[in-house]
Amino acid sequence: MKNTLKMSFVIILTLLINGCGKVEKKEQESIKKETAIVQSEFGKWKTRNDSLGVELNTEKFNNWNDLVERAGKIACNDSIPKITLSTNNEIRTIYFHNPCWENDSYKIVKSKNVIEIHNDTIFKHKKGTFPLDSLESVLKMDINNNGINPMLSENSKKLVISISYDKKNEFNKLLENLDKLTEQYYGITNNTDIKIWLTDKEFLIPPPPTFKK
Repeated sequence: MKNTLKMSFVIILTLLINGCGKVEKKEQESIKKETAIVQSEFGKWKTRNDSLGVELNTEKFNNWNDLVERAGKIACNDSIPKITLSTNNEIRTIYFHNPCWENDSYKIVKSKNVIEIHNDTIFKHKKGTFPLDSLESVLKMDINNNGINPMLSENSKKLVISISYDKKNEFNKLLENLDKLTEQYYGITNNTDIKIWLTDKEFLIPPPPTFKK
């Protein structure tokens, strides 16, 4: 009888240990899933090596123009300016398609293929201005146009999103807006091929018309 009780105790103890082990293992697996870090890259250049990416630390710039100037110098050195957004479960790297301002390459972009985001306002050529919370609808308007409306983007591959701030603006919403922009672009296109420029708004002001005498 005593041997039977001992065996029963050992069996129960073994089951409890195994049961606790399984629960602990499941909890660990659950924690791993919750803490898994997702890495995503937006605006990757197909023609350039991503290892040429140079990080822009926004905290190191006193004003917006300094940041834009630095992005331009990186581009002129055949490298790629980028910003990395980090949250608890995601690392999102955004590569910018800034042209080298030392040449006139930015002038070949047609105004209808550009969405300008200046401070908290969206500017769309010949369509007027929109509040920033209209970003998703403005993106859809251009992305889904496919050349139908001549005032909108010819196709999503040619679409450029220009971001700028006033010279005295602290651009403290830049990272938040980049997060929102890339997330909404991906939600519409299921793609990460977004083209973003960091610009001084003056660069995108069209030149005055010329009149023949």
